[in-house]
Amino acid sequence: MRMPSATPAPPSPPAAERVYAHVKQAVLDRRFEGGTLLTEGELAQAVGVSRTPVREALLKLEMEGLLKLYPKKGALVLAVSAQEIADVVETRLLVEEFAVRRAVPLSAPLRERLEELLDEQRRHAHDGGLRAVAVADRCFHAEIVRHAGNQILSKLYDQLRDRQLRMGVAVMEAHPDRIAKNIAEHAEILAALRDGDAERAARCVHAHVSRVKVLVRGEDR
Repeated sequence: MRMPSATPAPPSPPAAERVYAHVKQAVLDRRFEGGTLLTEGELAQAVGVSRTPVREALLKLEMEGLLKLYPKKGALVLAVSAQEIADVVETRLLVEEFAVRRAVPLSAPLRERLEELLDEQRRHAHDGGLRAVAVADRCFHAEIVRHAGNQILSKLYDQLRDRQLRMGVAVMEAHPDRIAKNIAEHAEILAALRDGDAERAARCVHAHVSRVKVLVRGEDR
């Protein structure tokens, strides 16, 4: 009687992908903060690969605007600039105010999904995981954009994902009280949508998103 063969283990990701994921996660979580100089040797040792895939991964991250490569020195983690903050906030306002108006009248699937995401934010806030809170926060806004039904806007919004997450973690690290305030502001947006008040929802979105620029620049008010 033949014994059943064991299920083969799934192949591990290519070395360059492992380095890319390792560095990008650390940058977005701010374990590698702006101004940190990363060397190929240190990264190769940390991930357990040769230097060739490290170079490939760093080139990709430079193209995404997270790093700046310096030959024979390493890769510098770029800090979030004032101009980048302004550009992201301006783009978010253009997209999100349009999308939240389109969400009225509020459909049952969108209402249920937004309620789920609010609950997720509360759970993650209780557990203290800043990145998890930032992801749920970003998903709340992205869900409204997705339901606007404009695929071009949705793709444009998705391109902001990494920058939003990085800024979100930075805000919560510098202003821990913002976690509860963000959840409360999301609840206000959802309440306006439930009430069918598109203009009130747009005003809530404008105030909520605009505050990011002030907080990331350390100008809390």
